[in-house]
Amino acid sequence: MMTTRCASACGQADFGWLQARYSFSFGHYFDPKLMGYAALRVLNQEVLAPGAAFQPRTYPQVDVLNLVLQGEAEYRDSEGQRLTVRAGEAMLLSARQGVSYSEINLSKDRPLTRLQLWLSACPERENPLQQRMTLNGASPLLLASPDGADQSLQLRQDARVYQVTLAPGEEQIVQLRGARAYLQSIHGTLDVRSSSANQQWLQCGDGAFIRDEQQLILQAETPLRALVIDLPA
Repeated sequence: MMTTRCASACGQADFGWLQARYSFSFGHYFDPKLMGYAALRVLNQEVLAPGAAFQPRTYPQVDVLNLVLQGEAEYRDSEGQRLTVRAGEAMLLSARQGVSYSEINLSKDRPLTRLQLWLSACPERENPLQQRMTLNGASPLLLASPDGADQSLQLRQDARVYQVTLAPGEEQIVQLRGARAYLQSIHGTLDVRSSSANQQWLQCGDGAFIRDEQQLILQAETPLRALVIDLPA
């Protein structure tokens, strides 16, 4: 089963220093029917103005995956750790209770654009506090997994996050392990078919809820960059 979530239906914010689109309830945007999907709690695309920053804040028991699309960010925590992440890189933050975190756009003249996911984390797992990876041209590229397979970032959750990049007309098959998945077009238009012969058409910024499917077949109509988030029930 597959159900599309159009970008135009997502929550929006424009604070001047921050512009955001929220797939699920976040901050001032609240929909009791959209509190996340399985272990995926948050999926935000946000643009920080030059020199802007998120002030120190705490997180619930989650892993925070940031995919930097444009610009350069510095991440700091109250224990003194710092990590710089640039476009073409991803970072994973294993949030801890009692620790606060901030994010800063290091550029004084360019915006910072990034996609952020929160995934519920198992409190018994102890992973590195901050992890970073450089994205290569592989497709599908495993960004995050529970065991750090293929040099991916290691999650405290039985979930897998894949990036798919395709040229117009190209097709990619992504095998699913979990009972649910979420598909997000970062940019580009695509046709997606599931193992149950369900078919949907997604435009830039659209997402899709997927349930009880074994695989997805993605075909790009325009240059495509998308995420497939493979989730447990």
